[in-house]
Amino acid sequence: MAFIDYYKILEIAKSAKADEIKKAYRKLARKYHPDLNPDNKEAERKFKEINEANEVLSNVENRKKYDQYGENWKHGEEYSKAQEQQRKYNQQNQQHDFGQGEDFSDFFSSMFGGSGGQTSGSGGNYRGSASGKYKGQDVSAELNLSLEEASKTHQQTFDINGKKVRITIPAGVENGQKIRLKNYGNPGVNGGPNGDLLITFHILADAKFTRVGNDLKMEQEIDLYSAILGGEVIINTFDGDLKLKIKPETQNGTAVRLKNKGFPKYKKDNEFGDLYITFQVKLPTNLTEKEKELFQQLKNS
Repeated sequence: MAFIDYYKILEIAKSAKADEIKKAYRKLARKYHPDLNPDNKEAERKFKEINEANEVLSNVENRKKYDQYGENWKHGEEYSKAQEQQRKYNQQNQQHDFGQGEDFSDFFSSMFGGSGGQTSGSGGNYRGSASGKYKGQDVSAELNLSLEEASKTHQQTFDINGKKVRITIPAGVENGQKIRLKNYGNPGVNGGPNGDLLITFHILADAKFTRVGNDLKMEQEIDLYSAILGGEVIINTFDGDLKLKIKPETQNGTAVRLKNKGFPKYKKDNEFGDLYITFQVKLPTNLTEKEKELFQQLKNS
């Protein structure tokens, strides 16, 4: 896969501050959001790239790794640690015998669960010990989910080491949450057990909703006449449309709370957070002379 320059995707400099990243992401996310670009595959691809870039660059630790290791940022730290282990071994081996016929390859394998081939992040080939059974190396994977996908229990299929692995993802999974699937990692050594598969979930930012714990927050535009006289507005949620009444004389910035209409709670059936809606009153434009006259009369009354 070709290297993806996240800074280029968000159209920002490498020196960009956190607020600049946030501003750039929101601008591009609105531009390429699927709701505004129906049936546009290129916009859909761009939207996914923008979300991926934001997930990395808006996270201080991930951005630090990305800046340091570039395209290998996910495994760069493991590589550095393995190199340090080998450097220490070389220093120690100049003065001491390591053991009865055991070389650094066997020692490294026993520590990291080498499988007789190249150990991920090690930068070299290490063979397993012939005298013992070792667990295979764990395999890490990352899965990006949209906020809507994370709001519903659904299945996804992975291809790990040639195996099709299908998992059920419960509704309410959180950003950064990890799950472990036993025995789906690399093969064990000398009959040892397989390693595990570790999946980390990344919940992509949503252009409409902001998730805070199990609550959802959003802004909803209403026209001036509904704000003054009252009315109704349709709220589009992940579970369908909601009809919400607007009270007369609703002020700009007024927030309402809809209980149990927020995000599902992880592994808790029929339990939800709340939905908070903040009204933004949209002033009319392109008024006719008659409309201006009526507003003037209201002003003078």
